[in-house]
Amino acid sequence: MGNKFYLTTPLYYVNASPHIGHSYTTIAADTLARHMRRVIGEDKVWFLTGTDEHGQKIQRAAEAAKLSPQDFADKTSLQFKGLWQKLDISYNDFIRTSQERHIKTVQKVLDILYKKGDIYEGKYEGLYCTPCETFWLESQAPEGKCPDCQRPVEKITETNYFFKLAKYQEWLLGYLNNNRDFIKPSSRYEETLSFLELNKLNDLCISRPKERLSWGIPLPFAPGHVTYVWFDALINYISAVGEFDENDKYQSPWWPADLHLMAKDILRQHTVYWPIMLHALGVGLPQKVFAHGWWLINEDKMSKSKGNVVNPLEMIKKYGLDAYRYFLLRDVPFGLDGNFSESAIIKRYNSDLANDLGNLVYRTLTMVEKYFAGNIPDVDLSEHNGDRQVAGITAKIENLKPLVYAALNNQDFSRALESIWELIGVANKYVEDTKPWNLEKGKKEEELKKFIRILVEVIRKVGEELEAFMPQTAALIREQIGSSAIKKGSPLFPRIC
Repeated sequence: MGNKFYLTTPLYYVNASPHIGHSYTTIAADTLARHMRRVIGEDKVWFLTGTDEHGQKIQRAAEAAKLSPQDFADKTSLQFKGLWQKLDISYNDFIRTSQERHIKTVQKVLDILYKKGDIYEGKYEGLYCTPCETFWLESQAPEGKCPDCQRPVEKITETNYFFKLAKYQEWLLGYLNNNRDFIKPSSRYEETLSFLELNKLNDLCISRPKERLSWGIPLPFAPGHVTYVWFDALINYISAVGEFDENDKYQSPWWPADLHLMAKDILRQHTVYWPIMLHALGVGLPQKVFAHGWWLINEDKMSKSKGNVVNPLEMIKKYGLDAYRYFLLRDVPFGLDGNFSESAIIKRYNSDLANDLGNLVYRTLTMVEKYFAGNIPDVDLSEHNGDRQVAGITAKIENLKPLVYAALNNQDFSRALESIWELIGVANKYVEDTKPWNLEKGKKEEELKKFIRILVEVIRKVGEELEAFMPQTAALIREQIGSSAIKKGSPLFPRIC
C-alpha cells in the first residue's frame, strides 16, 4: 500500500443529462475513496471527477438549445454536480475542460509534442462520425455507418494535425506484455492486447479546423485549429493535479493515478491513446485502468434515442439512496454487464436490506430494550467457554475487515458486500439457534448478556464496513448503537409491499 491514493472517474460529456451509467462509475469510485480514507487517511486520498465540455456534439447541442457552448456546458455541468450531491459523492475535485487550468495544460502538452516532432500537419480524407467525434476508414464503415454507434458517417476532406500514435505501438505492446495488471478485468486486457496485435495503429487526428468546429482549445502552433475532444479530455487526469515546469517535466504530488475507472465503451482511449500520450511526454503511466460493464434493459444497451435511460434521481426517490447504491454494487460483479430492473431492486431491498440487515438491527435493539433497559451489557467476549458458535462469530467479526479490504483492492464490490452479508446471516442464524427468550425464561442472565453483546459487536462491525458503500445507513447504525446505551429508531429498511 502506497502513501497516497489518486483515483478518477472519466470526465462525463455534457451533451445530455446524467443517467444510471454515470452514477454507477461515480458511486463505485466514491466507495473506493471512502474505503481508502479509512485505510490510509483522509488527506492521502484524492478523488477526481468532472465534465468534458468541448467538441462538435456540444456545439450542436448548444445551438439546438439556443445557448452559447459555454452557457450550455455551465448548465449541464451543474446537473452533474447536483446529482453527485444527491448521491453523497465525496469527490475532492471537480474539473471542467473549459477551465483555464486545463486549457493551459492541454496547450502545454501540444507544444511539447509538437516541438518533439510527434505532432505533424497532414491531410485527412475519409469518413467522420459526428456523434462519436471519430474518423473512420472506408473499410471500417463499408455501409456508411459508424462501427460504434451505427449512425451515418459523412465524407470530409481537410487539413489537420496528427499525433504519431503508430510510432509507439511496439512500445505499448511490450508494456502490456510485461504489465498484465495494468488493465482490468482481464477480459479487457485481452481485448486491448488482441486489438494491438491484430491491427496497425493509424496516427491520431488531434485537431479540427475552426471553420468546422469553433468550440475547443486552440492549438498553440496553429490557432486556426482546435483540439480533438478525446486528446483534450484525457489530459484532465494530469491537468487537475500538477503542471509542467520550465524544462517540460511534469510535477505532481498525486501522479501517477492509482486507478482510472470508466465504462468499457471508452476502453481504447484509456488503454491505447492515453498510455502512448503519457509515454511520449515522458510522464509515468497510471497504475491501473478498470473498465466496468454496462447496465442493460432487457439485454439492450441504454440510450436516449431508445427511451430506456434510467434516471438515478427517480430511483433514489423511490427506494432511497443507500438502497440504490447497494443494488448497483452488489447485484452484478464489477466488470460484467448487468440487467437493470426495478423488480430486481425491490428483491434486493426486501431480501438483503429489510429481512437481513434491517431485521438484525431492529430485533437486536428491541432485545436490548426488553432485557437490559436499553443498556448494552458489558461482557468480555474473549472467553468462549468451548462454545464453537460464539468462537466462530467472533472470528468472523475479526476477519471481516481484511476480507473487505482484499475484495476492494481488486475492485470486487459484490464480493466485499457478500462478506459483510455472510456475517449478517451468521448473526441472524445465531438468534434463531439460541432462542434468547428461553435464556430469559431460564434466568441465564450471563449467557443472555453475552448473546446480546455478540449481536451488538456484529452490528458495529457491519456498520463500520458499510461506511464506504452506504454512508447514510452506517451513520444511522452508529447513532442507534452507542458505546454503552442504544437509541432505537425506526427500522432501517421497511419492507416494500
